[in-house]
Amino acid sequence: MKILRQHLSTRGGGIEVCLSKYGYPEEKMTAYQNYLGGGMLGRVANDCTIPNWREYPELVRISKRVSAKYAELMDIDIEDYANLPVMAY
Repeated sequence: MKILRQHLSTRGGGIEVCLSKYGYPEEKMTAYQNYLGGGMLGRVANDCTIPNWREYPELVRISKRVSAKYAELMDIDIEDYANLPVMAY
């Protein structure tokens, strides 16, 4: 997985990966975590440059791998944040 951009901090951040390896040239996917305030981070979420990407099972599987890579880099357990909102407002 080729990481194009990475910003990690105690106030969240994210990674952006290239999807060319998976047959989607020039497309990107992100995994990110927003700061909710009060020292809390939200759920790890994903986004993609492909419209309606959540309708494609392969892209959903890739998003889980991207999220897992983000969690590894942040040294967190995604399950600890699974029931939290993505953003505070």
